[in-house]
Amino acid sequence: MRFATSPLIGIMLLAIAGLFLSARSFSTARIQEKPIYKPTGSEGTIVGTISFVGKPPRRVLIDMSLDPFCEKASPGLTDEEVVVNNQRLANVFVYVQADFLNRYSFEPPSSDVTLEHKGCRYAPHFLGIQTQQILKIINGDSTTHNTYGTPKVNPEWNRSQQPGAAAIERRFAWPELFIPIKDNKHPWQKAYVGVLPHPFFAVSNTDGSYKISGLPPGYYTVVAWHERLGKQTVEVLLADTQQKTLDFTFKPFGY
Repeated sequence: MRFATSPLIGIMLLAIAGLFLSARSFSTARIQEKPIYKPTGSEGTIVGTISFVGKPPRRVLIDMSLDPFCEKASPGLTDEEVVVNNQRLANVFVYVQADFLNRYSFEPPSSDVTLEHKGCRYAPHFLGIQTQQILKIINGDSTTHNTYGTPKVNPEWNRSQQPGAAAIERRFAWPELFIPIKDNKHPWQKAYVGVLPHPFFAVSNTDGSYKISGLPPGYYTVVAWHERLGKQTVEVLLADTQQKTLDFTFKPFGY
């Protein structure tokens, strides 16, 4: 049995689609109307160290027998869910939230952010990027890799790269915390991308250190997020040209 679509229903569907596109265009226009933030010389800095208390979980040895190249390139490769060195925690994404930042737009950096397939793992494991900044994905290995990003707000992608292939480039129009990235060909490969509308974020290094600079003076919520150990927040008032030290401590969770 075939059902005919009435002209009235067709008109209603077109109207709904038009309203959706108009709303999105209006939202984009409002974002573009915001003044671009210009540094005044009064900006400050937040620095700190991410520590881990207790016995770190054992890192799991990865079976890479699916790909002989990977077995040879990175023998003894372990997972990167919780990376602790001398009680310092790496791969914690630290960023700020503040209502007054929403009054401004922030020009994306001209430099690219690189995510590389290197030794059959993603390097880095966690990265941050600003909206409209270019994410460049590179295959630095002598085997074919796949990059599958699964955002919920921005468009997803699923691309393969042979050795020596051109870089894959992506831009994110909308802020999103956090975008998981995996490799369908090598399922142990995982990474995360944090997309923010401003440049005030950092990822803790292997020594647990982080630094966020260029912050306008004001009242902030500082967030430290780890993929397995959860999220912590601290409220802080940053004065003109102040450098404030803000440390976080994580404990074992879910092990």
